[in-house]
Amino acid sequence: MRKTLIALIASAVALPALAASDAKAPMSISWSHLKPFGTFDRAELQRGYQVYKEVCAACHAAKYLAFRNLTEIGFSEAEVKAIAASYQIKDGPNDEGEMFDRPGKPSDRLPSPFANEKAARAANSGAYPPDLSIVVKARHNGANYVYSLLNGYEDAPPNIKLGDGMTYNPYFPGMQIAMPKILNDEQVTYADGTKATIAQMAKDVTAFLSWASEPETEARHALGMKVMIFMLIAIGLLYAAKRRVWAGVEH
Repeated sequence: MRKTLIALIASAVALPALAASDAKAPMSISWSHLKPFGTFDRAELQRGYQVYKEVCAACHAAKYLAFRNLTEIGFSEAEVKAIAASYQIKDGPNDEGEMFDRPGKPSDRLPSPFANEKAARAANSGAYPPDLSIVVKARHNGANYVYSLLNGYEDAPPNIKLGDGMTYNPYFPGMQIAMPKILNDEQVTYADGTKATIAQMAKDVTAFLSWASEPETEARHALGMKVMIFMLIAIGLLYAAKRRVWAGVEH
């Protein structure tokens, strides 16, 4: 009985690993922020926010982001105020004890498209759209995985039977995903004139979500550069001191 129980537990642990192993390896993209001492492209981040706002935000929240954080990707304070004011934020209670809607403020967090998890599942055939605030950090090879997933929708091979409401995507563990293809060419109109292909939108929104997941990336890279410079100077000084101390000693 004990051996049977151990075998069942081992099988349960192994199943997720087996499901993940059948997924196609993500594409390898050159990301500017992942290079040694790399930085984010502000124009790319702003385009990515536009894709998130116009496409992804209909189902996915980004609850750890406040509107004021958008100044870090190049939006001015006036632009952030205008962006925040375009949202209706539920607040309250008021003096009558009732909740009310008001225009957003820079200090507000980006609102969720659904009131709660049950409402989200009800609107998505039982599937729960994950929060995207830290999705890149939460996934292995996050940026490449998210980019590949957004680009990876295909017709299912004849030997694969899709479940109800599922879509074929070889980059997703199990190769069946509840989220349908959401990006189509020219789906958004970029203010800077960039052509909005599926690949371009996927790259832009992945860069934005990478920044949202780790906004301290550039500060960390800058600190790393300072440490490297300090170490080089310290090594030079130590070597000069060593030469001076031992200059008169025969070897």
